[in-house]
Amino acid sequence: MNEAAIEFQQGTDSTPGTAITKGTGLAPGAATLAAAVIAVSAVAHEGRSADSALQSADERGDRAAVRAIALGTLRWYLRLAPALTKLVNRPALDMPPLLRGLLIAAAHQIEYSRAAPEVCVHLAVDAARALGLPRATGFVNAVLRRFVRERVELLAAVDADLATRHAYPEWLTLQLMTAWPEHCAVILQASNEHPPMTLRVATAAAREPYLAELAAAGCEGELIKDFAEAVLLRHSAPVTALPGFAEGRVSVQDAGAQLAALLLDARAGDCVLDACAAPGGKSAHILQRQPKVDLLAVDDDSARLALVTATFSRIGAKPQSARTRLVDLTQSDALADEAFFDRILVDAPCSATGVIRRHPDIKLLRRSEDIAGFARLQRRILERCFARLAPGGRLVYSTCSILPAENERMLGDFLEATPSARVLPWPSGLALPSGAIRQNIGVQLLPGCGPASTDGFYYACLGRVEDA
Repeated sequence: MNEAAIEFQQGTDSTPGTAITKGTGLAPGAATLAAAVIAVSAVAHEGRSADSALQSADERGDRAAVRAIALGTLRWYLRLAPALTKLVNRPALDMPPLLRGLLIAAAHQIEYSRAAPEVCVHLAVDAARALGLPRATGFVNAVLRRFVRERVELLAAVDADLATRHAYPEWLTLQLMTAWPEHCAVILQASNEHPPMTLRVATAAAREPYLAELAAAGCEGELIKDFAEAVLLRHSAPVTALPGFAEGRVSVQDAGAQLAALLLDARAGDCVLDACAAPGGKSAHILQRQPKVDLLAVDDDSARLALVTATFSRIGAKPQSARTRLVDLTQSDALADEAFFDRILVDAPCSATGVIRRHPDIKLLRRSEDIAGFARLQRRILERCFARLAPGGRLVYSTCSILPAENERMLGDFLEATPSARVLPWPSGLALPSGAIRQNIGVQLLPGCGPASTDGFYYACLGRVEDA
């Protein structure tokens, strides 16, 4: 094809559905690609999370491949879409969502998979039939064959822009450049890398013996400096292959997330609140470090709260030490009937900009105006929880955001409006991880910054002025 752009004739097919058309003669792998396209389209055009969009593939035998293609496509969507736009003589939004998703998913396979480009094109043509787009097969074939020929020049052109080169939204790239000018390039690169699988053993003393257990099970692991209970798997593995997982001796938890329980430092007899607790990993860590506490884990989503209950069951938590409760912490009377808490963990809802490597759909779902909304929500939850903090207690505020508006700036506004609140220092007995950045308020971990290769997390500890 020598045209400047390839014409797409709208309306050549009946309205395509979201189910894969059953048929014979499809090349092996075409149905897998089609299933991934359905998930990608649900994220990009319906605003669904990738986890939600991929639920329909859970029962498929090829679910791992569907997930890999879908997440890979979402990871690089904002780089591939502009390149493909140059090949189509029609505004991208004029294309049916499934067709647009198919072109981008196929371009991802051409550029990032090990398969031969010609095979990727052939699978995409068959996937168009599986998606109920049989009359678009010629268009798909023409666009993708031209992409194969011209992709070096096409991608070089879009890569001139920093945000597009890393498949990031422009607004988020600008915020990262402003907040972290010295680290922005590393953050962008790290957020597109395959996330590591990090484990947390139940006790620090069990960590080195657990490496031997992993080796015996055919899994290689290594210790992570600065994190006493963390083990990094050299190759990801299903949890069913992990020795001791079913018995609660080991859990999957990023090393950066393991700081929450250490900062909280719950003591025997403490009354502990884990706000926004689902799915329960941090609650489990608190309980395994100190079983003799009265811990209340709350969340405002009953389905997610059930995950906390399942986590408690897996680690063998005693009912008298671990309770769950459905609570909306934005309500003024939230927890009014509970006793005051000696320790409170506020793992607040946030933009999740620190975990994009695990959830690449965030790049497409998050908007710049969302950040102020998250900050308002965080402030309300923090106010409700701080009001329940007992004298002499400690509140740990955390997010998986790397944007100051949700972290240091939000806390600064809260402290200014709350004379009884004060910032507590980083505990003297807890080493500050390599790569962590001390802020005026709190500490920030950034993706890719530091040898532990943690996700992005923010932590700050608060107490009351009258407790000083």
